[in-house]
Amino acid sequence: FAVMTGKEVRTLKGHTGGVTSVSFSPDGKRVATASWDTTAKVFAVETGKEVHTLKGHTDWVTSVSFSPDGKRVATASWDTTAKVFAVETGKEVHTLKGHTDWVTSVSFS
Repeated sequence: FAVMTGKEVRTLKGHTGGVTSVSFSPDGKRVATASWDTTAKVFAVETGKEVHTLKGHTDWVTSVSFSPDGKRVATASWDTTAKVFAVETGKEVHTLKGHTDWVTSVSFS
């Protein structure tokens, strides 16, 4: 949506389940989304085109967050894990395990 007008600028398509979280990259060029379809996606803001599908979770992805340098995306999931992905490649870099129940939010500082 355009801030000044409130009009829709573009619709990001690709998820097959509800979207649970959205995060803009620090430079504003990418947007990441989390979904009930067990994936997160990275889109190019300018075109709305999907750049990567971030796969690896086995249950709903509930939260997504860019790192301050924009090089990583963290995800949280009902599968009791958080994951970190490389934005450039879309590949999983780390899986954070140890929770015994849903992980509902992630954030970088």
